[in-house]
Amino acid sequence: MSQNTNQQALRKTIGLSAALSTVVGILIGSGVFFKPQAIYTATNGGPGLGLLAWLIGGLITIAAGLTASEISASITKSGGLMIYLEEIYGERIGFLTGWMQSILFIPAIAAALGIIFAQEAVSLLGLQNNVYVIVIAVGTIVFIASLNSLGAKFGGAIQTASTVCKLLPLAVIIIFGFMEGDSSANLVTPFVGEGTNMVGAISQVLIATMFAYDGWIYVGALAGEMKNPTKHLPMAIVGGISVVMAVYLIINVAYLWVVPASELALAGAPATLVASKLFGPIGAKVISVGILISVFGTLNGFILTGGRVPYIMACDKRIPFSETLSKLNNNGVPLNATWLIVGLSVIYSLSGQFNLLSDLAMFTIWIFYTMLFVGVMKLRKTKPEMARPYKVPLYPIVPIIAILGGLFIVVSTLVTQTQNAILGLVITLIGLPVYEYMRRKNNEKSADLSKEKSA
Repeated sequence: MSQNTNQQALRKTIGLSAALSTVVGILIGSGVFFKPQAIYTATNGGPGLGLLAWLIGGLITIAAGLTASEISASITKSGGLMIYLEEIYGERIGFLTGWMQSILFIPAIAAALGIIFAQEAVSLLGLQNNVYVIVIAVGTIVFIASLNSLGAKFGGAIQTASTVCKLLPLAVIIIFGFMEGDSSANLVTPFVGEGTNMVGAISQVLIATMFAYDGWIYVGALAGEMKNPTKHLPMAIVGGISVVMAVYLIINVAYLWVVPASELALAGAPATLVASKLFGPIGAKVISVGILISVFGTLNGFILTGGRVPYIMACDKRIPFSETLSKLNNNGVPLNATWLIVGLSVIYSLSGQFNLLSDLAMFTIWIFYTMLFVGVMKLRKTKPEMARPYKVPLYPIVPIIAILGGLFIVVSTLVTQTQNAILGLVITLIGLPVYEYMRRKNNEKSADLSKEKSA
């Protein structure tokens, strides 16, 4: 009884301002520091489409957040996207979601973050050999996993420090970029560079910006702790994502006032290049340290939470080696499941390809995000009686916008990055025979137990 009372008290603690700041904190990550290279490469140095991409990506993210939150506010069981899709489409799709997250999405993002951390560190230290990038990426991923094995306290401390450090470089570059930059620099023309394939360019810039906006899926979890989710959750989503979108647009204008898009396209670390133009070598190093801490914190967050999905699946005996992966260490950490994520991250990081890995992860996760948006409309028909503490506003317009945005990202990636997309599909679909094997194995065990009891 007392537990329920505590939960009720917790539900009433989050107001609109706290929800807004949480949304902003979840969304702002490492993408804004590094993705301008991929964006302006795709546009062949044309700034117009690059800036527009941040706006379109933000609008799709708002529609996605508003839509998905209807389900995440209603289904409060642990497991996130995997549990939502299982509720809508059944056990097989739920398993495939968890498989994709465990084997591909989480480790690929962790590997991508490890690579950009390493690239920034190599640049800061003045090292030339690309081998150092792989070594530092692998070492950082393993080091963070070792820290997190000590318990959530260490991980939480890293998150607090990194939150401050990711905002400082943004603020400094924006302020000094506008003070020292060239306000007459072209921001709209050329819209794209010569010879640009528009469909391919739009696809690539959108998938790049969606990496920077990723994290909105967790916003709906706030509903259970908000004073007035029906009124305040949509305000927090629209307001929070709009703030992030404005920050992303403003800092990209600051980038372009200091360095032209054609030069940003050649820079592995665009924010550091801009900082070096503004503050010289020493100032750039200070900004680089802030960016490093920010990326370190984002990577820590993925590793801290990444083991939960395979751990939950293992507890339900859904994946091979469930007995091992469902164990907690003495600090209450699902260490074996975390090391599964880390091991795969290390393998992916050997590619040394930040953009390839992040695009691969975004493509596969957006297949399931789009299924979730469709699922909101499906549940409205199949389960009208379902408790909905929050309903998506402007239904069905907002879900349709989210669905169309998701379909464009998925289909255009299939067309423009076919090899990468097929790789993502193959890794994901390998989960189907694994599901059938584990289902058959569990059924046989259940049958054997029934025989033993009847005997």
